[in-house]
Amino acid sequence: MAVLVTTSFPNFTLPRRFRRNKFGPIEISSIRCCSSSSAPPPATMDAGTTSKRVVVCGGGIIGVCTAYFLSKRGAAVTLVEKSSIACGASGKAGGFLALDWCDDGPVSSLARASFNLHRTLARELNGAESYGYRTVNTLSLSITETASSPSSSSSAQSNRKSGSTVPSWVDGAAKNPREIGTTATTAQVHPQLFTQTLLAKAVEDYRLKVVIGKLERVEAVDGEAKAVVLEDGGVIEADAVVLALGPWTGKFPLLSSIFRVYGIKAHSIVLDPKPDAMITPHALFLSYYPAPGRPPLDPEVYPRPTGEVYICGMSAEADVPDDPAQVVPAPESIQVLKTVAKNVSSHLAEGEATLKAKQACFLPCTDDSIPVIGVVPGLNGCYVATGHSCWGILNGPATGAAVSELVLDGHAGIVDLAQFSPARFLRARKRVQNLRICINL
Repeated sequence: MAVLVTTSFPNFTLPRRFRRNKFGPIEISSIRCCSSSSAPPPATMDAGTTSKRVVVCGGGIIGVCTAYFLSKRGAAVTLVEKSSIACGASGKAGGFLALDWCDDGPVSSLARASFNLHRTLARELNGAESYGYRTVNTLSLSITETASSPSSSSSAQSNRKSGSTVPSWVDGAAKNPREIGTTATTAQVHPQLFTQTLLAKAVEDYRLKVVIGKLERVEAVDGEAKAVVLEDGGVIEADAVVLALGPWTGKFPLLSSIFRVYGIKAHSIVLDPKPDAMITPHALFLSYYPAPGRPPLDPEVYPRPTGEVYICGMSAEADVPDDPAQVVPAPESIQVLKTVAKNVSSHLAEGEATLKAKQACFLPCTDDSIPVIGVVPGLNGCYVATGHSCWGILNGPATGAAVSELVLDGHAGIVDLAQFSPARFLRARKRVQNLRICINL
């Protein structure tokens, strides 16, 4: 029977009033356990009324943000996760945040609201200490691969001549430097620590309960969601259900029958350079040119306040496995990222930096490249939030806040969710059907 009694979050720190060391490991033993075979006891409001019981399915950043804001507003929330918190992209992504990079698309309002909410949360939760929140300068660079590691002195000297924006630790052959973000418009978090900090805050202060178990189905009565049923037969009763299943959305028939979510497999490495490398807070977006005859790549480099450097790239659509533990990186993709690292900086080359992690994760994507947020058509009291692609860490807070408003108030105030509604897929399907009828006539 699925039940969570205690857990530990490696490399995780709690908010200020908890005993902690900066970015140090901490064990959490205060998570309130909740058996999957019974409903959580409903919370009681000050006026004597019983708060709404909500089950949030999915322990990634979208699910945790949703559970956080729901529980903060007084809902009796149970979070169901089949593996572990932030075990997918929410733990392995870069954590880059941008205010205005989505301005030309439909996600603009969501991104702007979420960027500002990240800033507010960082103040409230001491984000600089708890999960590495900081503003960064962001550069675009061209790097051409060479057979050997860069010569730090000559290349660095050349970079300084080509433009003062190139940080000194980037001593590879960098060209065409361009500032594409400033500390006013770009920032970063450590995504795993951010997700886990929100969870810990909600557990400790807002009575959130966590269940480890696999979602089997949503139980409905007369078109209303009434409970979730887990694979082991456990049932959790609810007044509302939120499905935040990320790339595993496509494996849940209730949702896959309405729209498609597919996975983009992205690879990353985490390097720990020597302290004298003096890595500055500059996020790098590269146009990387490998050996002749090979297509250019677009890796990204994110130094973190821990001193580590995160590098990602090598992304392609792939089948999402049933179990997050089955997501393993392709050795050839990891090797490419290691080669990228040494061509960016001699401080990131093998022997100069320690390889702390080599990993892969799946980004949940939709056919129209727009997230799906709203009521599940035909099932009142059931909501979905998924399909955020590479912007899940950025858009997690505003998505969670908006879904909490939708569940508790009947509408979202922080951002208009109309364009994200899953009903758009049914409307599109109906238009296609009507067109076929007209053609046949």
